[in-house]
Amino acid sequence: MGAGINPELKEQICEVFSLTERDIKTYSPLTLAYLGDAVYEIIVRTVLVGKGNAPVNLLHKRASRLVKAEAQKEALERIKEQLTEEELSVFRRGRNAKSYSSAKNAAIGDYRIATGFEALFGYWYLTGQTERMLQMAKAGMTEETEECDMKN
Repeated sequence: MGAGINPELKEQICEVFSLTERDIKTYSPLTLAYLGDAVYEIIVRTVLVGKGNAPVNLLHKRASRLVKAEAQKEALERIKEQLTEEELSVFRRGRNAKSYSSAKNAAIGDYRIATGFEALFGYWYLTGQTERMLQMAKAGMTEETEECDMKN
């Protein structure tokens, strides 16, 4: 199975829909997090499906555990030392952004860190840093994630 996100996907989307390139600094951190949430979800789902066929309800349950705020906070802790100054800046902007919503089942601190984590994935996706994004996603995942079984 492929590595998750096709490196040319963003370019293809922009071409088909006649979208113009924008300066990454013009995006709000919450916009980066909005996109990053979806990108990270695609990575996680691709990893889970790549481990083998399983009932959809088990795939959903497993994916939900991996993308919840607490899990994203833990993943961020695992990759934080590897982030560049620019990446740390993107993370901090996302973490410190004033969101008008909050997670239903997360502590506010975890939710804010998760927002910063998602902002990073939006940033990497929009700047075409697919290899870096996938490298950091893998580094953030635990052995349990990589060796996931579909029993629970």
